[in-house]
Amino acid sequence: VQLQASGGGLVQAGGSLRLSCAASGRTFTAYAMGWFRQAPGKEREFVGAINWTGSTTSYTDSVKGRFTISRDNAKNTMYMQMNSLKSEDTAVYYCASYRWGTIRPGTPHYWGQGTQVTVSS
Repeated sequence: VQLQASGGGLVQAGGSLRLSCAASGRTFTAYAMGWFRQAPGKEREFVGAINWTGSTTSYTDSVKGRFTISRDNAKNTMYMQMNSLKSEDTAVYYCASYRWGTIRPGTPHYWGQGTQVTVSS
């Protein structure tokens, strides 16, 4: 299974970015997917997740109302639209795939390589 995250970059505070996560080598449509991030000197944290159909999403409180996760199962790709970015959103963002289709607590089984998001204030 390969997960390829892309779309990171440098953006000013208040700006927007859209991250993508392309999956290959596995039945993408059957599994929930998630986004995580790790800021310098901090532990990796959960950002949000989407169920296998795309009908349900969940977000950590700090990004609710600003980030939106979606998926296109025909393209084996998950997205995360990030709006109203803040300096505290600066981190390496990772996409991940779970072993189940619904959103529930647990550690993803597969991880992408990460994409850097830097928000300048």
